Amino acid sequence: MLTALDPDLLARVLSRALRRGGDFADVFFEHRLTQTFRLQDGAIREAATTLVRGAGVRVVVGERAGYAFSDDLDEGSLLRAAEAAALIARDGREQSVVIALAPAAAPMLYDPHPDEPADSRRYVDLLARADVAARASDPRVVAVNAFVSDELQYIQVASSDGRVATDRRPLVALGVQVVARAGDQRETGYVADGGRTSIAIYDELTPESLASESARIATTKLGAREAPTGEMPVVIGPGGGGVLLHEAVGHGLEADFNRKGTSLYSGRVGERVASELVTIYDDGNLPGERGTVAIDDEGTPGQHKVLVERGVLRGYMQDRQNARLMGVASTGSGRRESYRTLPIPRMCNTFMPAGESTADEVIGSIDRGFYAASFAGGQVEISKGDFVFMVAEGYLIEGGRITAPVRGATLVGNGPDAMTKVTLVGNDARLAHRSYTCGKAGQRVPVGVGIPTVKLAACTVGGTGRG
Repeated sequence: MLTALDPDLLARVLSRALRRGGDFADVFFEHRLTQTFRLQDGAIREAATTLVRGAGVRVVVGERAGYAFSDDLDEGSLLRAAEAAALIARDGREQSVVIALAPAAAPMLYDPHPDEPADSRRYVDLLARADVAARASDPRVVAVNAFVSDELQYIQVASSDGRVATDRRPLVALGVQVVARAGDQRETGYVADGGRTSIAIYDELTPESLASESARIATTKLGAREAPTGEMPVVIGPGGGGVLLHEAVGHGLEADFNRKGTSLYSGRVGERVASELVTIYDDGNLPGERGTVAIDDEGTPGQHKVLVERGVLRGYMQDRQNARLMGVASTGSGRRESYRTLPIPRMCNTFMPAGESTADEVIGSIDRGFYAASFAGGQVEISKGDFVFMVAEGYLIEGGRITAPVRGATLVGNGPDAMTKVTLVGNDARLAHRSYTCGKAGQRVPVGVGIPTVKLAACTVGGTGRG
């Protein structure tokens, strides 16, 4: 199994990439093996093994980047990719460059993972146990869909500045969707969990626990009230509520949007952009988390980034190219879906740290409002910060207590504006530990999110009921 390329070969490819000039060049090698099993209607409907292997060559000239990739890893194919990338970048200078590569160390941030996938029966057993547990949890459960994914990715990044770094990244996920029915009403619940570890995690984080939680969400929404409508105080639940932070604020803090001036946060470093209760981090170096990278896809170590500190914007998430053009250092945020795509600035694990209030104090401060425990997705317009989020699990707050479940709720607002309306932050911060994947520019990468219980003084709730 080829899990790295010869450094001498990489040096020759980099020299060819810069033969026509360029500011810098790099080579990204990837070998990724994924096992996926899916269950539907009590039977395994999919069992797939996917191998992704190849290398891409990038040549950067000013703001331009030439990129070419090859599925073949012989020297001739890689040299042709390097030549193509150089022609795309169109520097025009002829030069002879000798590259000497030295290995760069990467931290150990992942739990152990075997070199080979487990026996197929192990994956099938996990799904069968989830199916049995979900159906046994409530007679109203009428359908169960589940999946398990087990991946091991090797990457190697060689750069014309003389660095070559490698990373061995495990990634597992187990997800359970439950459909419950009462009369003509059908509701769904979905829970997925995992991280940069191995399927041994499901000896403790059992499929039964995930199935029961998914069933609880689905059955709770049966007979739930219609969501209220109007502007009201809103509480974001801990953990999974971090999806709102990721989408409504995080994307606007990625460097490419800010360098091009298309984000509301462009040029505002050092300015107040949120309530003084708001601090936002993005970490690439949290052991075992889904969005963690010992090195990013440009070879830069994953880092702890302070994006917003007590309401003041401190910086953006930077890949190498945008950092160079903005005159700062990369923050280890250069990520890509595969060797077929260019790296772009992306989030890793984005979260808000704990505040000083208890969750009971946050909820108890509201006479009538809305509690968003988790989200099912949404849309954000980066240039304006406007968002619409679908609430997966929501409840009324009445008399300072969480009361009736509601269904069909959305949250509508503006990310930067919402951050100025944070009036209480709970002391119960946690990462969601869910199977989140972020999409941007047609690329999808695994990420983590987290948040404590947070009160927004006002936000618009969309629904069909009365406020």
